Amino acid sequence: MPDIARLSTADADFSTRLDDLLAWESVSDREVQRTVEDILDTVRTRGDAALLEYTARFDRWQPEAAAALAIPAARLAQAAEGIPLAQRDALAAAAERIRTYAEHQKMQDWSYREPDGTLLGQKVTPLDRVGLYVPGGKAAYPSSVLMNAIPAKVAGVAELVMVVPTPDGQQNELVLAAAHIAGVDKAFAVGGAQAVAALAYGTESVPACDKIVGPGNIYVATAKRAVFGQVGIDMVAGPSEILILCDGGTDPDWIAMDLFSQAEHDEDAQSILVAWDADYLDRVAASIDKLLPTLERRDIIATALKDRGALVLARDMDDAADVANRIAPEHLELSVEDPQALAAKIRNAGAIFMGRHTAEALGDYCAGPNHVLPTSGTARFSSPLGVYDFQKRSSLIMASPAGSAALATTASVLARGEGLTAHARSAEYRGRDEV
Repeated sequence: MPDIARLSTADADFSTRLDDLLAWESVSDREVQRTVEDILDTVRTRGDAALLEYTARFDRWQPEAAAALAIPAARLAQAAEGIPLAQRDALAAAAERIRTYAEHQKMQDWSYREPDGTLLGQKVTPLDRVGLYVPGGKAAYPSSVLMNAIPAKVAGVAELVMVVPTPDGQQNELVLAAAHIAGVDKAFAVGGAQAVAALAYGTESVPACDKIVGPGNIYVATAKRAVFGQVGIDMVAGPSEILILCDGGTDPDWIAMDLFSQAEHDEDAQSILVAWDADYLDRVAASIDKLLPTLERRDIIATALKDRGALVLARDMDDAADVANRIAPEHLELSVEDPQALAAKIRNAGAIFMGRHTAEALGDYCAGPNHVLPTSGTARFSSPLGVYDFQKRSSLIMASPAGSAALATTASVLARGEGLTAHARSAEYRGRDEV
């Protein structure tokens, strides 16, 4: 079996070993940053011409003109019609579940009036245009198209622009079909940092967007970080993670496969099991040894488990919950008898999968909640992607004459205390009308 780390919360060096295991440096090196900066500057100044050159260089096909980068709506519809019926039905079923869940997330306008007639409230407005980056290198992820596009459409985003790399000019039919089902408005066959630049700054063909969402490689992540401020971004994500808390009552084969489900993403993925039964950890270890050879991506899984995986022995369930809150995982499985009671103890997690029959993989595809989640401990302060990420809030303030007079004194005192006389007098002018 893979040489997976064994830890115990009772060990004196547990904190140090856990910190070492969790350590992940998501910041790209200087060479990557220089490359990305050059690409961003070139696309910003040269537009479509730069996209054509970078597509030929990085994706190994030569578009004849910028128009060739556009993927027409008819092409998306053709892909949806052409894929096998089982795949089309699965995409449609997943889309409907994601849409139903997203409908519950919509924020609404609200307001209230104070006794003097002053109105205060909040106005909720969708973003005008959002860019969606879809990976197209090592693997294709139609599920990511659904998870990013559908909440944007539920929020009311008027125009959703998808970019997707097409290595050697090959377009992925499932990705295009998912784009059609999710309601993508425009699509372009361009990827990498150059696609992020196009979405951020705009070119002759690709419209500038208000926000960029979607996963990508280190160049894409670095580019998203660099353009933040010019546009909004969803997050800069690290490797995928799963943390499982188990009381020893779940089939160890199930748990082993759940650990594999994230480890197969790539060698940097992290899979950790915490249990308070030492014998059960041994049983899961045996299942890992038995089942790993049956998987196509076993070499990737073995490397991920060796480098970043762990089997952790906790003192009890409360101790395990403390470990979970410290790790703040992207995906947290509570494979226990009473998962809702344990969930009440969890403060930090991207998504919580409760019960023995809730595999994390269901959340990746079709449960309904979003699979775009905070990684690398950022669940301590951030949340899953949702409709609210595609809406913005404006404060509403309408002072009545009496309310203006009442507020003027407070505003004036505070403004003069800050040395801002014009602020004070602006408030005082209106206040005098009611004196």
